[in-house]
Amino acid sequence: MQPTDEKEHAPAEEFGAALTAATALAAHAPSSHNCQPWGIVRLASAPARAVAGDVLGIEPRPDEEYVALALDHARELSALPAHATEMRVSCGAYWRILLRGLAARGWCTTRARTPSADAEAAPVPGWPHQWSLLCTAALRRTTSFREDPAQLHSAVRNRRTCRGPYRSEPLDPAVLTSLGRASEAPGPAPADVVTVQHITRHQHIAQFADFCAEHAGRDFSHPEAWRETHSFLRWSSAHARSRGDGFTLPQLFGPLSPLQRLRTRVFLNPGVLRSLCHLGYHRRLADGMATLVRDSTPGLSVMGFADSRPGLADMLAGGARVADYWLAATEAGLALHPLSVVVQHEDLRQALEERLGLSGRTFFISRLGSPEAPGPPTVRRRDSTAHHPL
Repeated sequence: MQPTDEKEHAPAEEFGAALTAATALAAHAPSSHNCQPWGIVRLASAPARAVAGDVLGIEPRPDEEYVALALDHARELSALPAHATEMRVSCGAYWRILLRGLAARGWCTTRARTPSADAEAAPVPGWPHQWSLLCTAALRRTTSFREDPAQLHSAVRNRRTCRGPYRSEPLDPAVLTSLGRASEAPGPAPADVVTVQHITRHQHIAQFADFCAEHAGRDFSHPEAWRETHSFLRWSSAHARSRGDGFTLPQLFGPLSPLQRLRTRVFLNPGVLRSLCHLGYHRRLADGMATLVRDSTPGLSVMGFADSRPGLADMLAGGARVADYWLAATEAGLALHPLSVVVQHEDLRQALEERLGLSGRTFFISRLGSPEAPGPPTVRRRDSTAHHPL
């Protein structure tokens, strides 16, 4: 009987190793402020598998494994209403890379489902109390590998947010066309709920730069939003490593002398900045962003929801589209620099859509180009490879 038992348990053991590798990879997914607001649960016990079957509307199969994506409310941004969407988009990017990582290791998704609004808010027995359910997936072992694990690993690990200058050469139209198409990677592809637009004409980029100059200071002058942003600033590499999230001043502003670092740290203190904003300092910060856009941005990438009132499945699909797009851009030698402040406030989002003639409900806008210098990597949580067993 022992050999039979070992054979029956081999796939589950293989899945555990694949899941650990996939979570380590997906931990490098982009998220606002590098807050990493996700959690993963492996639904392995008989009661947990029964719950998975209920969510998915299926009878659990012995040859399938089940995992669930959670939003970790202890790590989410919440100062602005738009952050609710932004956090779920971030989790969708993580989920997409996780499922691509599992597919590359032979575990393909056969079914995935998001809960109803009530079910998302309801606590799940056995979960960390601060988690809520976002999506559940069933996976089955396959011998068909359609994505090279090494290539996927390279794209994910090389992906960067590059906030510095980009080279001035025009973007290749063929590359932009390719980026505008949905990824052919295995796994549940994002539904056709996301529009992708590229802005490359100089006058339109200049219009966006003017918009940033007019409005991007809002993030610095909004006390609650800036206090939350400030909580993710890390004052040294050692500080960032100890926290496992956030970003350092050089990642935001480039190399700084010790004096510049100290001055910036003082000026960005929420109490000090609030006083400086009364003197117009937030407009100076916005002007710096606008200058970077105007002088060093060959293109803008814009994504929007087709539905003006996107649901949870739409938000996760939006995150999946961001992840696929960013990895494809990385493989093409391009980098992104999201400028989320102009879509985090409802009035600014609507004004931007009108000014630039954008389609869909914009949720993502980013500089796009070849960076003059690669962006530094951001840290990840020490438990980034962990998944919660249930």
